Amino acid sequence: MRTWIRSLRPHDVPAAPVAARRVTDLREAERFIRLYHAEHPSAGGMPARLRDIARDVARHGTYTHTYEELVFGARVAWRNSNRCIGRLYWRSLKVRDRRQVSTAEGVALECVAHLREATGGGRIRPIVTVLPPDTPGLRAPRILNDQLVRYAGYRTADGGVVGDPRNLALTRTAEALGWRGRGGRFDVLPLIIQPARGEPLLSHVPGDAVLEVPLEHPCYAWFAELGLRWHAVPAISDMCLEIGGVCYPCAPFNGWYMGTEIGARNLADADRYDQLEVVADRLGLDTSTERSLWRDHALVELNVAVLHSFERAGVTVSDHHTESRRFLTHLSKEERAGRVCPADWSWIVPPLSGGVTPVFHRYYDTSVLTPAFVHHR
Repeated sequence: MRTWIRSLRPHDVPAAPVAARRVTDLREAERFIRLYHAEHPSAGGMPARLRDIARDVARHGTYTHTYEELVFGARVAWRNSNRCIGRLYWRSLKVRDRRQVSTAEGVALECVAHLREATGGGRIRPIVTVLPPDTPGLRAPRILNDQLVRYAGYRTADGGVVGDPRNLALTRTAEALGWRGRGGRFDVLPLIIQPARGEPLLSHVPGDAVLEVPLEHPCYAWFAELGLRWHAVPAISDMCLEIGGVCYPCAPFNGWYMGTEIGARNLADADRYDQLEVVADRLGLDTSTERSLWRDHALVELNVAVLHSFERAGVTVSDHHTESRRFLTHLSKEERAGRVCPADWSWIVPPLSGGVTPVFHRYYDTSVLTPAFVHHR
């Protein structure tokens, strides 16, 4: 399927605000450069590099990272992500340097290329695509979608929702820009790119860039009749990559799914696809009382279906028990390296059977470190 893009601005789609002048903080730049050289002692030349950065900030209000600094900064941003349980492999993050791509059309094409490369036929690879940074007086492009692949949500006449309720507002914005979905439960939304200047751009995501897994259960044939599915690559696209005082607002990145993200949140949450009662009814559970623990039983079977389906399709996915042990391995490695490993307990502990995972039974450092992936100011 070919990619198409459309640039419009109806009256109900606001233009991008003008960026305020923001000069890079030299203290943040120096902290990052010192960190880079501390972990790369063979690089050498730190005093000269600091002088060059100070000169560039004085002249232009900002500075440019070398490729090596960019790669290190992006990987450390993953290492510092206190809500991510899958940081053991932070060194393996592939960094696609696309800082020269400044147009909305170019951003859209790079997002599609990112999805194709990250998917790898099912062998998911962690990747970040770094597009231009904000500079004083010029706001870099942004992606309005919070992930590169999102399913539409449509409000029905009776007040219900077809599709993903989380994406009602994004769906309305896409429709205001001229997109028309099929009205299904799993319609992939187009990307909406806000360029540095001018009109927002609507870009279709071609089918060959979106690998989806139809869900079935290893024991219940009826499960496939529910028509559930999910996409293979969780690519976050609305966070800013901050490295040494420089903000890269358009830096989509992905790892691979932990099964509970899909089975215990996306498909189970009451404000998402809300499938627990549907599954419980098909299992013949007593939903008239909470004491039957029907929610717990249905939740487990929903997660069994996710893991089984991804494995059968040959798509990378991890289970929460294995990932919990991997995180503690990562934590131990960081401590041996003399580094702080920040973690948010409420995100690190899985949303299913948390108490029987090893990450449940301890406290974590809650420091906020940089470089980091952060939400836009």
